[in-house]
Amino acid sequence: MALGNKKMKERVAKLLQQMIDGDKASAEYKELAAEWIANMEDADKTKEIAPKLRKCIAESAAAGCPVCKELQTLDHYLVKRSQWIIGGDGASYDIGYGGLDHVIASGEDVNILVLDTEVYSNTGGQASKATPLGAIAQFAAQGKRIRKKDLGMIATTYGYVYVAQIAMGADHAQTLKAIREAEAWHGPSIIIAYAPCINHGLKAKGGMGKSQAEEKKAVECGYWHLWRYNPALAEEGKNPFSLDSKEPNWENFHDFLLGEVRYLSVKKAYPNEAEELFAEAQKMAQLRYKTYVRKTQEDWSNE
Repeated sequence: MALGNKKMKERVAKLLQQMIDGDKASAEYKELAAEWIANMEDADKTKEIAPKLRKCIAESAAAGCPVCKELQTLDHYLVKRSQWIIGGDGASYDIGYGGLDHVIASGEDVNILVLDTEVYSNTGGQASKATPLGAIAQFAAQGKRIRKKDLGMIATTYGYVYVAQIAMGADHAQTLKAIREAEAWHGPSIIIAYAPCINHGLKAKGGMGKSQAEEKKAVECGYWHLWRYNPALAEEGKNPFSLDSKEPNWENFHDFLLGEVRYLSVKKAYPNEAEELFAEAQKMAQLRYKTYVRKTQEDWSNE
């Protein structure tokens, strides 16, 4: 859809250029057409130009201009569209990772929102590469024994991809800022959103009705971290990485795990191994957090 939209905009630009080069358009029409071509990738600018340009196109089409008649059939492409791909962690971390990697490697101006439930939610709760160490799931009945894949950090290695990790229940402002920055970036972007699901087995009163509160707890204890990687800052010689979540209260990490059935079940079924797994899960979360802190300390002034 994004590539199709791109082709249609290129067609609009070609037709407008014909009007600029010809002698059938007014000075105002030519000026608006040139301004649109120069700003066709700017959403705010195209919103401003489109109504005036449509009027000029309609007037010329009514006067019998064949190029403008064709432009009238394409005028819904005059405002830059916001292109989003939405998928779960299975479609992004795991079975569909090759496709996701292909999309961000294309360099196209498309946004990806990953709803990270840390499990294959739609097909019965099987473990995926987003499933964290220690969690129980289908095909990981004794708790997963390897750490979670850091999809966001992998995406940052491209350098030209906007990446953010969010949790709306933990920080509404950071969530909105990440979405706005992703949309503003003229290139691929990926936002990974922590998304509790029914397979987590939230023990809090209210169950899934308390998913926003669960996101807040996850960030506060260090289970999930909020950050943004904005390539636009790198182009200005600034560090593109921003760690938005505060220093976690690691003392609450263990209690957070036991507040979800996917972890509590491991403790009930395998009490001797559970504590070791949970300690390792916290160690991995702390290691990941330290990695993010180091990223904020990198010097980009001479890059």
